[in-house]
Amino acid sequence: MGVGIEVKNLNAWYGQTHSLVDINLNMPANHATALIGPSGCGKSTFVRCLNRMHETNPIARATGSVRMGDIDVYKDASPVEIRRRIGMVFQRPNPFPTMSIYDNVASGLKLNGFRNRRIMDEVVERSLRGSALWDEVKDDLRKKSGASLSGGQQQRLCIARALAVEPEVLLMDEPASALDPVSTSKIEDLIFNLKSQYTIVIVTHNMQQAARVAENTGFFLNGRMVEFDSTHKIFTNPSDKRTEDYITGRFG
Repeated sequence: MGVGIEVKNLNAWYGQTHSLVDINLNMPANHATALIGPSGCGKSTFVRCLNRMHETNPIARATGSVRMGDIDVYKDASPVEIRRRIGMVFQRPNPFPTMSIYDNVASGLKLNGFRNRRIMDEVVERSLRGSALWDEVKDDLRKKSGASLSGGQQQRLCIARALAVEPEVLLMDEPASALDPVSTSKIEDLIFNLKSQYTIVIVTHNMQQAARVAENTGFFLNGRMVEFDSTHKIFTNPSDKRTEDYITGRFG
């Protein structure tokens, strides 16, 4: 089961640029939270702060509090442990091109020193079933490379790779923006199904996608959280005029 994430007074910088300003929100466990807003408004920076990927940039820093359940992400665990517990799926699929499908999924386990082949086989199968890819690749696990799959399959392979290390939270940064409509639909179905086991945060420019998969939605603008509410309210009766203007296409 996933755990909720509570963010208080989060600020982030790239060098002198103040990218996120005083972000406060609670993302409940076993729900999907969508983050919308125009390009460059801070959405991707925000999700990178949640699992401490932001600090991998030498000129980046962040202050404030991010709590995952009872854990303070920035104080109570190492970045490696946090990134295992808070998985990340990027905009463009990034399978390891020289690795087989099997080794792509198992890579995180091997990196953590896991060597039991029988259990690894079980985890690989469970993760590929969890990403709705098993039936399509089960006969080619060691024959084909991750790069040989279609774009949509590659993205689901990356999701399986993230699931294999048993995270509690799954971050998805525009996971379907580079995919065709059929593959996008499969990713959305997958998000809907994964919510029962994980807490999901999805960055998307596709507002229809946010409406389809997320219970809650946050609207970012110029590095600030303008509004956070139930997805239904955000799209039908937003409290802030700027949210309404963005949703109705007046800017963005």
